[in-house]
Order: sequence, then structure tokens, then C-alpha cells
Amino acid sequence: MGQTLSEPVTQKETSKCKNNRLVVGSSCMQGWRINMEDAHSTILSLPDDPETSFFAVYDGHGGARIAQHAGKNLHKIILQRPEYNRGDLETAIKQGYLDLDYNMMHDKVLKDDLAGTTAVCVLLRGNTLYCGNVGDSRAIGSVGGRVVELSSDHKPSLPSEQRRITSAGGWVELNRVNGNLALSRALAWPDVVIQEINEDWEFILLACDGIWDVMTNELLSLLRLRLSSGMEPEDVCEDLMTRCLAPDCQMGGLGCDNMTVVLVCFTHALPLKELQMKCAKPPPILNESIDDEDNIDL
Repeated sequence: MGQTLSEPVTQKETSKCKNNRLVVGSSCMQGWRINMEDAHSTILSLPDDPETSFFAVYDGHGGARIAQHAGKNLHKIILQRPEYNRGDLETAIKQGYLDLDYNMMHDKVLKDDLAGTTAVCVLLRGNTLYCGNVGDSRAIGSVGGRVVELSSDHKPSLPSEQRRITSAGGWVELNRVNGNLALSRALAWPDVVIQEINEDWEFILLACDGIWDVMTNELLSLLRLRLSSGMEPEDVCEDLMTRCLAPDCQMGGLGCDNMTVVLVCFTHALPLKELQMKCAKPPPILNESIDDEDNIDL
């Protein structure tokens, strides 16, 4: 779990930004850890591509420097990829992750740093969403009140990840890589999920594993409840971290990690109040399929 403080640092660094289609809240908190090793990005308008937005959460391990460097540079590197200019954003994201890792390996300052980081990012261009992920930070979407998984956690307990680790000469012990790391990937070739955005999309949540160790994807109902009560997105982020914070550091690490939350709300060019009212409505009940035989008059 790592070293912890005698008392948690509960001061939160919170911000908000918005444009005509998005309202974004973000917040981070050191918690029980002796250092803050997370970083995050909330960029409504990318340089050289002002119609595209970029959001990301980076969960550092072994130090903060790599996560901070990734937070400042991943989006820039993705933009520089030739695939990006050709409209192949999926490949640009994948190659961008590799380029970032390569650049750090050859950087005079960073190459000997033993730290690493996860990276989950969401790139929004027009009505298309691209989510790239390595590690165990996570992104989910709320579509009509239902969860859409935008990333999958890379954990050593997954059989596919175990096979990849052992084939590379490593091992898994107590669900940790080489008995140490609780995640099975840091900066490397990411998974990329692509979704088309429509008016049913309510929001996207990106968060580090300090949140997901405590909560499941069902926290989506909590977020909708908070928004429907009139809370601003940045206040919802703060509330979520407060709920996840452990009352003491004797809970096996749950709620004792750094915490970072980014909440991207889709307003679809309407006031935020319209989204808050939408979140007050329960998800529609899915109709069960009816066999043709059930409709036959006897």
C-alpha cells in the first residue's frame, strides 16, 4: 500500500471549466499518502485543434515526476503524430503513448527515474469519443442513466495480463507484478475504446484507483443523484473523494490512496440545469424480448 501519514491531508485542489457543450469539474486530494503522486489534464480546446477536447488522469507510483510529465505532454505528443493529421486518432493515441514512454527513456533527467504512471485519457472530437488506457485508473460514461465502460483495468489478477507478464519473464505474486506493483501496465501500448456521442450521453467520469478501490461502476447512480440535486460538477468531485476517504489507515489500503476525479458533463449546448433535471429521471426500463410464440392467439 505504501507509507501513510498519521492524519490525512484533506485539502483539495479543485477547478472548473466549460464551453458551449461541456461543463467540467476536477479535484484531487493527497489523502493518507505521504506524497501526492497523481496528475490530471482538463483541456477544453487543444492547441492546433481547437475543436477537440482532452481529459486525462495519471496515477503515479514510486514518485510524482513521471505522472506530472505525462500530464503536461501526452496530449501534445498525440497531436504531433502524423496519424492525427490524417484523422486516424485511434492510432495517434496508441503511438502517442509509446512516443511519450520512449522520450522519457531518453531524457537526461527522467531516464533514471524509477517512478511510473498509469494513463487514462478521453479525447472528444465532434461527436466521437476516444478513450485510451494503460493501468488501473478508469473511465466510465453515463448514457441515459446507464453505465458505459470506456476502459478496462489492467490488473495482475487478470489471466490475460498474467500470461503477458510471465511471457515477458516476470511473475505475479499476491496479485502484484513481481510481488510489488498492484497494476499490470504503466505507459505502454494502450487499449482504445471508441464511442459515438448522442444526446443521451450525460457525463464521463475519469478517476484513479484511489476511487475505484472503494467504489464500483454503480457509483454512477450517486453522481446522477448529486447532479440532480443541483450540485456543480466540481463539488460532485469533492464529495466523491470525501466519501471514499478512509476514516483511518487500518482498512487494508482502501480509501488511503491519493485521489483524483475528473467529471465531464455534456450539456449539448443547453444550460447545465437541463442536464441536472435529466439526471433526476430514473433510467428507462429495458423491454424484455418477447418470443413470437407469446403473441399467437390460441
